Amino acid sequence: MPQAPLAPPPGPAGPPPRALRPETPFRRGFGLGAGAGLGAGLALIAGSLVASILGGIALMGLGAAASSVTGANQTGVEPLATVWGPSTARDTLRSIPIRGAMMTSGADGLGLTAGTYGYEVADVLDGMTAESAGGVVLTMNTPGGSIAGARAIADAVDRYRERTGKKVYAYVEDMSASAGMYAMAGADEIVVEHGSVVGSIGVIMGPLERYRNVTATGSILGAVQAERIESEYITAGTGKDSGNPFRDMTPAERAELQAIVDEFYGDFVDHVAAKRSIDRAVIVDQLGAAIFAPRKAKEVGLIDAELGRDEAMRRFASDAGLDPANTRVVEAAAPTMWAQLLGAADRPWGVAPAALPIDGQPARATSTLCTQARTPLAYHGSIEAVCG
Repeated sequence: MPQAPLAPPPGPAGPPPRALRPETPFRRGFGLGAGAGLGAGLALIAGSLVASILGGIALMGLGAAASSVTGANQTGVEPLATVWGPSTARDTLRSIPIRGAMMTSGADGLGLTAGTYGYEVADVLDGMTAESAGGVVLTMNTPGGSIAGARAIADAVDRYRERTGKKVYAYVEDMSASAGMYAMAGADEIVVEHGSVVGSIGVIMGPLERYRNVTATGSILGAVQAERIESEYITAGTGKDSGNPFRDMTPAERAELQAIVDEFYGDFVDHVAAKRSIDRAVIVDQLGAAIFAPRKAKEVGLIDAELGRDEAMRRFASDAGLDPANTRVVEAAAPTMWAQLLGAADRPWGVAPAALPIDGQPARATSTLCTQARTPLAYHGSIEAVCG
């Protein structure tokens, strides 16, 4: 019986199959972490973009808000405080204060006492509508000042009356002289407090100083002595150094300055004559630049009545067609802190603040009323209170 063939000897064993290794926590966590990080990064980028867009919109909004409260626009956000009458009264009269020395605009600088910027008061009047109030009361207490500032107020009074059909009244608390008289002359009625004075219809320029026989000028340590002190200007144009205190003014220069003063005086007289229905010759020849107490002022036509404050406000309310018992007089206060952060001034528009001491140094007047001696002014009395 044949034998079965022998099986071949076993060969070398092949490599065992690779065992599947379970995924380690590190590799799995790395994948999850990378995915989470990528997602977080994308979310951060998206959030930054949204924040940038919202920030831009917010800045635009702040810019728009700021532009709406800066300059003359701040009159729209100034709170109104009741200065007469019940605070719950239905009707209102708007008081606009004209107190202290009158200047033209904020560019005119500051005096040592609070004052009024005429251009800004004109802004307030121009911003009012027939619905703003039942009428306007110019609350006067001023020695005068800038002719341009006074004229700006006077013109704005006319525009307000024509635009709204409402009346404008003037109430003099203590004094309304020179430019003050100019500003209020066109009011429908002028009433003065007992003891007040008005008038001074005139124009002044100066002081134009002239030094003679100068042998010393002041210094911190005392007088500086010299045999001769000279001051020289290099000029072009005849009379360019007019007012140089180290030489005499020529007749031509004096006549030129006098002509300027005369022109402004003529305009002043014409304005008061027309607004108060006073003959021009009476103002020039009889009233002059004098100041008047109430009785004489009423006699010559500069005012309409002499009344205490309460009586005057009741009179104005009645004349405006309002019930005095249900009328309040309101006046603007400084804007809120939020409005000031957006750019509003820290004062009511129209009010010129007094100069303040800086770094321990005394307050210094910068007003053009003090620094420009050749500017004609409608001012009564000494200007030292303003300039020092």
